[in-house]
This record gives sequence, C-alpha cells and structure tokens, in this order.
Amino acid sequence: MSNALPVLVERIKAAASTGKLLRIRGGGTKDFYGQSLQGEILDTTALTGISSYEPSELVVTVKAGTLLAELEAVLAEKNQCLPFEPPHHGLTWGGEDIVPLFARAQTTVGGMVASGLSGPSRASSGSVKDFVLGVNMINGKGEELRFGGTVMKNVAGYDVSRLMAGSMGTLGLITEVSLKVLPIAPAEATLKFECSQTDAINMLNAWGAQPLPLNASCWIQEAGVGLLYVRLRGAVAAVEAAVKKMGAQQGGVLQNATSGNATVTADWQALRNQSMDFFKLQGDECLWRLSVPDTAPDLHLGLAQNCLVEWHGAQRWVKLPYSEVTRIRNQVNNLGGNATLFVAAQAVNTPENGNISSQNRVVFNPLKAPLNRIHQELKRQFDPAGIFNRGRMFADM
Repeated sequence: MSNALPVLVERIKAAASTGKLLRIRGGGTKDFYGQSLQGEILDTTALTGISSYEPSELVVTVKAGTLLAELEAVLAEKNQCLPFEPPHHGLTWGGEDIVPLFARAQTTVGGMVASGLSGPSRASSGSVKDFVLGVNMINGKGEELRFGGTVMKNVAGYDVSRLMAGSMGTLGLITEVSLKVLPIAPAEATLKFECSQTDAINMLNAWGAQPLPLNASCWIQEAGVGLLYVRLRGAVAAVEAAVKKMGAQQGGVLQNATSGNATVTADWQALRNQSMDFFKLQGDECLWRLSVPDTAPDLHLGLAQNCLVEWHGAQRWVKLPYSEVTRIRNQVNNLGGNATLFVAAQAVNTPENGNISSQNRVVFNPLKAPLNRIHQELKRQFDPAGIFNRGRMFADM
C-alpha cells in the first residue's frame, strides 16, 4: 500500500501530459453500468485497509480499494452497518449469463461511492452521499486533495466530498473515504400483502405519514399475483406495535418477526444485489431504473410481471426493449423524474472486448442546459485534460 499512491499519482500526471485516457476501476463489478468504457485501466485494488474506525463515534475511514464485504464484516463485529445497503454486484449479479464474467470480482468501497447506488432501505435511511463525511482523492492534474473530514458538521463552502458520490469516476480517483455508520437495528419484521401496484403505492404513502418504523418495501407480481413486502426495522416495541397496527389495517401476513429468518433475509439481499429472478433479462429486454415521486401512480409502461417497485414507490424497475426509450423518458420526465438504462440487452461482454453499453444508446437522462453547464465546468475544474472515465456518464465526456 505504501507505494501504491505515488505510482497512481505518477500515472495520472503522465496521462494528463499526453492526453491518454484512464479508466478508474476497482473490482470491475459495475463495468456493465454507464454509457461506455474507455481508456487504460487505472487499478485501485492496491489501496486497501481500514485507516481508522471509532465505533463509539460511528465513523470509519477506509481505503478505496478495500472490498465492501470486508468493511461490512468489520462493522458487523461491532454490531454496526452501512444503513443505505449498497449492492454487492459480482458473483450472483443478474443471471447465469453474467455470473462467469464477474466470477472473481467483488465490489470495492471506492466503487460503492463512485457509483452512488443504494439498496432497499434508501428511502428511509438515506443514500450513499448522505453518509460520506470526507474523501481523499487525486484530481486530473495528479494533485492529492482532501475534502470534508470525520464529523457531520465540518463543511464551509462547497461539500465536495459528497459530490464524489455518483460521479462515476469522472472527477477524480477516490483514494480514501470516511463514512458515517449506524448500529444494526435491534428488531426487524417483514409483512406481506396481496394487492395491486396502485393499492401498494397508496398504502405505502399512507403508512409514510404515520410514525411507523418503515425501512424497505418491494411490490412485485409473483405467479400472476401482486404482492407487497414491507420491512420494518427499529426498536423492539416499535416494530411489534407496527406489525399489529399494519396487519390489522390491511390484513397483512407476518413473514418473520426477527432478523434471524434466513429465507426472508436472503430475499431482501437478492433485491439489494439485483440477483433475484426478476432481474434476469431475456431477448431484447433492457432493465430500466426509474426515479419518480413516491406518489406517482402505476406508470403502465409494460406488463405487470415486468415491473418492480421499491423505495416506497420512488424507484421503479421496468423491463422493456430500448425501442421504448422515448415513451419511457417522456412519461418519467413529465412526472419530474428520470430514467436510466441500467442494463442494456445483449450488453454483457468481457471488458477487454470493448464497451459494455453501446455508444449509440443514451444511458442517463440528458441534462437540462443549466445543469449541463455546471456539470461541464466541474469536469473541467477537476479534470482539465479530460482523462478520467471519458464517456462513462455521457458520450462527450
């Protein structure tokens, strides 16, 4: 580790001087995600280890190349966790066709922050950026920079550390990150309700206005029947009271009353990692990730069995061919949301064979002019030579 940082700095300086493109990469588990893959790989996996961990302060500082699984194991020993449940893309991601590609790949902490992806509890617990306290990074000039710190109220001016969350490596190389952690909830329960997608959204919004320990939700059609799963987490008394109240209101069937039910826990983990059967694509199907207001009605974009709703209605997954892109984006944009082409049909190739997402597909919602100007200027300030992850977010960057 001691020699890894200087080597990376020198490679970045050399690339900036010649204009050589670099592709920042940790475990490589998110190579499927984004517009295109360009440049020589800049491997971060030598940046490993937990720099500091203060359980009593609920703060951990960790090197970017550290495996997410290793970090979570250390936190679990102190009965703590990353409450936003970042997905572990890798061994079981997406289906039989994808497993061999990532057979030895695992998600890194740097990739977790750079992708900005959160799991089922995001609507209740917050997103990745909400838990980023500080980052160390190398910009496109080869300069080592530090933003933020190890406490919540430490920012004067722009909160650049959180800007790195979801930047897809386009602004710089994250070398170390400080994260807020939380204790694992003492109680957990999952309720199951048979209902339509419309009824599920209405129920979730009604519960959201009440003092209930809602943590995660998922509506999906199974064997032709619409089912809503709701996970509760919190104090024992709060969870027990919510189980009785919600069950009595809606005729819910209690699946489990503690976090010790292995089957139910595995189901939530499969949703978190997008490894459940729903996420397996067939033919010309693409997987679309839709961010909409949680009160938005059923979008009626496809067959019910091709839709999955989570984040209490704020995130909708839809399986439709790319030919439907205009209809999807128009409908979502009219609601004030955005649509991401999360996985393109037939997009899985080995990274060595080139781009995973074809350049002629628009993966992310095009930015409006004012936001695009800010985006372009940030890129120029952090990476003036334009060497980092060119084209990963948008075709021209």
